[in-house]
Amino acid sequence: MFRGKRAFDVAGAVGGLVCFAPVMLAAAAAILLDDRGPVLFRQIRLGRGRQPFSIVKFRTMRDGRVTRVGAVLRATGLDELPQFVNILRGELSAVGPRPITAEDAARFGYGGPSARARWSVRPGLTGLAQLAATSRRDALALDRWYVRRPRLRLDCRIVAMSFLVNVLGKSRARRLLFGR
Repeated sequence: MFRGKRAFDVAGAVGGLVCFAPVMLAAAAAILLDDRGPVLFRQIRLGRGRQPFSIVKFRTMRDGRVTRVGAVLRATGLDELPQFVNILRGELSAVGPRPITAEDAARFGYGGPSARARWSVRPGLTGLAQLAATSRRDALALDRWYVRRPRLRLDCRIVAMSFLVNVLGKSRARRLLFGR
């Protein structure tokens, strides 16, 4: 990856926690008011070198169904904000291939040589494949492309596109950015 990526990650995570603190507090309050369940959800995902770690997100489901608040959090990507903590712990990068579960890695066929590149870097809070892929094959190709082109400028562009998703929602942002 590019020189200074970890510093970029830490600065971004600290800045993100500060800037998004009011949004995170509002999301936590909304989750509590909506169904009084736990605010956070933890799940084991695979990171760099396929090492497992516990990812943290705002809880968006209850009894197997997406909650009212959860639907809004998912549509805007705000359910991912607690992952700034994962970045500070060094488990995630700001930008990289999204971490997936071991079950998903097996189901998607990400154990072979074609997926080696995605496991060679720290996974990201956001990524090019997350923003632009239309299929799993597309996602793997975009992950490989990203890993081969480590650039600060590219990471900044991906972060900017991710903010558009937070503001406009995933479907509107995709239409604006990619015409679909």
